[in-house]
Amino acid sequence: MSTAPSTLTDEAPQQPAPASPSRGPWAPLRPLILRLHFYAGVLVAPFLLVAAVTGFLYAGSFQAEKLLYSHEMTVPVGDTKLPVSEQVDAARKAHPEGTVSAVRPSPAADASTRVLLSGVEGVGPNHTLAVFVDPYTAEVRGSLEQYGSTGALPLRTWISELHRNLHLGETGRLYSELAASWLWVIAGGGIVLWFSRRRALRKVRGTSGRRRTLGLHGTVGLWAALGFFFLSATGLTWSTYAGATIDELRTSLHQATPSISAAAGGGEHAGHDAASGAGGDGEHGVGLDKVLSVARAEGLGDPVEIVPPADAESAYVVKQVQRSWPTKQDAVAIDPATGQVTDVLRFADHPVLAKLTRWGIDLHTGVLFGLANQILLMLLALSLILLIVWGYRMWWQRGRGSAFGRPIPRGAWSQVPPYVLVPLMAVIAVLGYFVPLLGIPLAGFLVVDVVLGEIAHRRGNRAAA
Repeated sequence: MSTAPSTLTDEAPQQPAPASPSRGPWAPLRPLILRLHFYAGVLVAPFLLVAAVTGFLYAGSFQAEKLLYSHEMTVPVGDTKLPVSEQVDAARKAHPEGTVSAVRPSPAADASTRVLLSGVEGVGPNHTLAVFVDPYTAEVRGSLEQYGSTGALPLRTWISELHRNLHLGETGRLYSELAASWLWVIAGGGIVLWFSRRRALRKVRGTSGRRRTLGLHGTVGLWAALGFFFLSATGLTWSTYAGATIDELRTSLHQATPSISAAAGGGEHAGHDAASGAGGDGEHGVGLDKVLSVARAEGLGDPVEIVPPADAESAYVVKQVQRSWPTKQDAVAIDPATGQVTDVLRFADHPVLAKLTRWGIDLHTGVLFGLANQILLMLLALSLILLIVWGYRMWWQRGRGSAFGRPIPRGAWSQVPPYVLVPLMAVIAVLGYFVPLLGIPLAGFLVVDVVLGEIAHRRGNRAAA
């Protein structure tokens, strides 16, 4: 079988040419970046494809949730809302199981109140049973399992866990961290390759075959690259390994997210958040209505969540739960015996990196700017899906007439000057240490590549002999 020549010799030189003095010392890096971009795309793309598809579904789940659970989430607008304590009583009569872990009073005229119950049989760990109550009539409109600080209901929870760990628990989180670790590398390599190509080869209009696929791949990738960098960086902030490193770095810089003291005696934001505390029926000392009134006087507007005391030594914690812009994340602790404020934590007082982390995660998950945010995420996910499809298509087109997807030729490393290669390797080593699911696969790729190259070299010597 004959071997068909490559359709784009500038993209796939058969033998790396020596660097021309006029091209500068960085010119030999292009074949190296091309080879890395190619192999990373081929090997990591399946993980990125899963992340993109599930991310697309998650971004759309916010609006789907509103439609699917509209009966529970919305109510006819009435005249006067009942006291929160009466609404909690109605929820407990309908669902006496478990304990009240939090209450989210109706945040809008047509919104129901959520009474969150923990320790309910059949409800998953770290999840609660949300009982939806009409704030005007105290009618219980239903109950659904809820997860997370954004109040995700079953549909969004299922899709969220699919995106995060494929429903495989902590082990499954490695897939999403691998995708986040490599997305910025692949996007950055694509940008370098795009701008290093001759201008005439960048156009899409009037081209066909592999040239057209390459043009579409490069153009869409260039426009979406900034979004990919953002998704990669924010995705790593709560990943298993790189996320732990980021948390340690923020703590060492005194930029960790502070938490309000839930001790009845107050504190300097050093205590636990008590978000996981359980409080029976939710009524302690001065009661829910008084606590909510005190929080309102401290400037905590809707939406808020009231967390009952975890034990006899703890205070009520009332915190704002609005993650959309403008962010409302203030919190107060209130002594259940006296109704006095024992601690106040304002979002405005959070360290800069804590704020940026909060906004970054909320933008990544589609809550910071609501529907517009979700549409943008869906477009980014769709772009990534198309780029992967086009990437594999180019691989196929490059091998047409001979074999499926001929690889990029070896030899790029030998063309890079030592004074460029050594610092580059040092940077890669540091990145690999802090982002292990980038460093370990990259090291594995280099080892395999060197071994295969040595095998091919020895076979060539034997054939020549």
